Amino acid sequence: MFTPSRHEPEDFQVTASPYGLHRVLEPAGVLPQQAWRLDADPTPWPDEVIIDVDRLNLDAASYRQLREQHGTGDAVRAAVLEIIEQRGKMQNPVTGSGGMLLGTVREVGERSPLGLRPGDRVATLVSLTLTPLRVTDGLASWDGEDEQVPCTGTAVLFGRSIAAVLPADLPDPLALSVLDVCGAPALTDRVVREKAGQRGRAATVCVLGGGGKSGSLSLAAARRAGAGRLVALVPTDAEAAAVRAAGLADEVVVADARNPVAVADAVGEQVDITVVCVDVPGCEHGAILATADGGTVVFFSMATSFAAAALGAEGLAADVEMIVGNGYVPGHAHLALDLLREEPGVRALFEGRAGVAAHAAGADGQTSSP
Repeated sequence: MFTPSRHEPEDFQVTASPYGLHRVLEPAGVLPQQAWRLDADPTPWPDEVIIDVDRLNLDAASYRQLREQHGTGDAVRAAVLEIIEQRGKMQNPVTGSGGMLLGTVREVGERSPLGLRPGDRVATLVSLTLTPLRVTDGLASWDGEDEQVPCTGTAVLFGRSIAAVLPADLPDPLALSVLDVCGAPALTDRVVREKAGQRGRAATVCVLGGGGKSGSLSLAAARRAGAGRLVALVPTDAEAAAVRAAGLADEVVVADARNPVAVADAVGEQVDITVVCVDVPGCEHGAILATADGGTVVFFSMATSFAAAALGAEGLAADVEMIVGNGYVPGHAHLALDLLREEPGVRALFEGRAGVAAHAAGADGQTSSP
């Protein structure tokens, strides 16, 4: 396979792989997400976009694992910096996941199909696990105590990457939090509508982790899509109170999602659709037990073991369809942002999360601090 080089003669026109193959340093022949190391040089190929990065958003499963392994914020910061420096991207070697980022477009290759312009404020809608990334400030402004990481650096978008121009009416950290999980409500919306069409009645839905970012948006999306009985399962009484106050579910139950029997007892009558939005491993079997035969389980957690899910369903003789949420559904960014704007309960939960409410929006909708 021919690999183009940016050192070819000037009159020899080449275009980079739209999938980013030309950025893979090792091992050869794999896509960027599978690669151990990427070339993060901020010199664009003709169809690439270079982003000046000012904030990373680590995915919840990755951040939880890093905190559990390293303990202190300083140690977490050092671990994240080491990963980025070694790999040319942010990909947690334990969870395999990364997150996404926010920044300003610096340069757009003349053949880029993304429709971005220099100066656009954007959030990437592709994972940091496949995004060439360089950090130049040593993460000096991050205390390691939050999933959102202020930083200075650069990132590269390929021809097939996805990014959203940030809305002017929302603070950057708030928009970033929503866009980080925007695939979950969009897929929930699709599955709820499809299941209702198949069964000729409103689908019943349970969301494991209903108080989190993806969980609260999924509850709102399910309601808007016409769900019947809507159950939110959360791990603590405090989180249950917050979800009840937000008015996002018909029933809010408390259980450890890692305990299958506790999940089944808490949910009671099995539902048509279970959406898994937790950031801890070991929740596969509870989701299966909560779902009726002929139903669907949507796994929207990077902590999911798909082997455990498949073998668990087999061992339980559970006739359930299992879907992997891949983070992309056409129109997902607009749907999630509209839910935030139009559902006061969702916005209250998001603004109540650490690191979001503290950032006030300026007159132009941007945050008052980077």
